[in-house]
Order: sequence, then C-alpha cells, then structure tokens
Amino acid sequence: MSERLQPGDVAPAFTLHDADGNEVSLSDHKGRKVIVYFYPAALTPGCTKQACDFTDNLDVLAGAGYDVIGISPDKPEKLAKFREKENLRVTLLADPDKQVLEAYGAFGEKKLYGKTVVGVIRSTVIVDEEGKVERALYNVKATGHVAKIIKDLAI
Repeated sequence: MSERLQPGDVAPAFTLHDADGNEVSLSDHKGRKVIVYFYPAALTPGCTKQACDFTDNLDVLAGAGYDVIGISPDKPEKLAKFREKENLRVTLLADPDKQVLEAYGAFGEKKLYGKTVVGVIRSTVIVDEEGKVERALYNVKATGHVAKIIKDLAI
C-alpha cells in the first residue's frame, strides 16, 4: 500500500507518455500550478464524466494558472481513443506499470461495491509552482469534483 501525500511534500517527479506517445514530465510545468488527477480507466462512465468536467473548466483553471494532467493505467492508444471520442483537452498520461500511481498514493486497497479490491484510487493532487504538494485529495467522487476544486481554490 503506497503512502498518501501530504501538503508540503515534494511531488514525486514523473515522465510518462501522453496519448500521442510523447513524453511529458511534471518538471515541464515548473513555474505553474498543476492539478494531477488519477482515474481508473478511460472510456468508462465515471472517468468520462470527470475528464469532461476538467475539459469544460480548462479555460477557467488555466486562467488561474493551473495546468491539468490526468493519469491512468491505460496505454497511450486507449487514451487517444478516449480523447478523440470525448473531445478532451486535458493532457492524458499513460502509467501502465502504475509506478506514478503508487508514488502518489493513488493505487492500493479500496472499497468497490462493498468489497475490498486493489486498484486505482480516484485521487487529485494539486502541485504548486515549486513542485510541492498543495493539496492531496483521495477517494474523490467522479461527479462534482471539479466544481469542488474550483470552489476550494477560490477560482
């Protein structure tokens, strides 16, 4: 079970492939705030709702200085299909070996329909301009989460 991040922690560095197979690193965003969200699977109802919510609010978030990155264990090809099908504008990154998910505390035991399973824990980590964790939210809901972030950050 991976450790959950706390405010003030240094956000674990990562370099992953996006939907087009290009490498994207957290360090590419230094000097900007980054909302890194972790979701179980592309092209599923809850994850689609969440990705669409982030896309719909991307201009508001970007205007307030936030970049948005979504990370799942899906392969880049599936992320490309997801992006095309839903017209997503957020950066989607593939973490098939789950190393980044684990480093961020977003993979481990969770409750699913009353059973304990091991999988992706829907989580959002907000990283400041210096690469430190500003907020770490775990077991978030797919619906209404983006609105809550905007409200909590007073955007």
